[in-house]
Amino acid sequence: MMRLDKYLADMGIGTRQEVKRYIRQGRVSIDGNPAKSPETKVEEKACKITFDGREVDYADYEYYMLNKPSGVVSATEDARCATVIDLIRDKKRKDLFPVGRLDKDTEGLLLITNDGQLSHRLLSPKKHVDKTYYAKVAGKVTKEDAKAFREGVNIGTEEKEEWTRPGVLDILKSEEVSEIRLTIQEGKYHQVKRMFQAVGKEVLYLKRESMGCLKLDETLKPGEYRPLTKKELEMLQTKMLEDVEAIIFDMDGTLIDSMWIWPSIDDDYLAKYHLTKTDSFHEDMEGMSYTEVAQFFLDYVFRTLTLPLRK
Repeated sequence: MMRLDKYLADMGIGTRQEVKRYIRQGRVSIDGNPAKSPETKVEEKACKITFDGREVDYADYEYYMLNKPSGVVSATEDARCATVIDLIRDKKRKDLFPVGRLDKDTEGLLLITNDGQLSHRLLSPKKHVDKTYYAKVAGKVTKEDAKAFREGVNIGTEEKEEWTRPGVLDILKSEEVSEIRLTIQEGKYHQVKRMFQAVGKEVLYLKRESMGCLKLDETLKPGEYRPLTKKELEMLQTKMLEDVEAIIFDMDGTLIDSMWIWPSIDDDYLAKYHLTKTDSFHEDMEGMSYTEVAQFFLDYVFRTLTLPLRK
């Protein structure tokens, strides 16, 4: 179970403070009945929560396969350009992000999720996750190029070298405009383009086809997306756990609900210094980080209340 205000905030209805205001305004219902308090505990999968008459389903994590189109940036927000998150129109959570990035003019597979652990393991250089790209290249790609890629190429400068790890270059067509498939295990800035520049060629078109065991659904047109299938998600999660040696559980609210004890701790602290609190004292701190809570206490004690000096 979880608090109603957290439920709504997680689903992107607003910040914790905003959803508390919505609840007080009578805009939220639980199983058809108007919600009375932000602190009301609800069952994520059992209760029917509505906001302004629209049902709000809960999801811990979301996973989408996107065929990223050219012209869209791999970011959560951008003041000038459309982002890949803008393309996920029916998302439930507000905390989605792209796993890694593709250049603005690059197309292909991009995983969109809010699962930070999965993202970290897919992107960690230590995991050696294969990333396969299809490209059209200006100039004849040769066996010598493939050999250079296998050995690693310098995509930096003579003064500041930056060598790539070995990559596997499969030449599909070697003509004035060649077609290739390249598999690498890194994600350096403009890496594929810079690798071909290092051998005197230019990438004209680039598309990512796969990342680890996840392959782009070719039925998806650029800009289209779909949720990962159960099988795809299981394969990713199984791969993620292959080299795990230990798991540390966060007991605070994960396996044990410990939130109930914090108000009594706050009360003891205030009583120690003979301070009183407002009716909304605990409620105002909901959703704050430890740093924000500390600042809240400082503001409350030294600005709102008159604290008697002790000798």
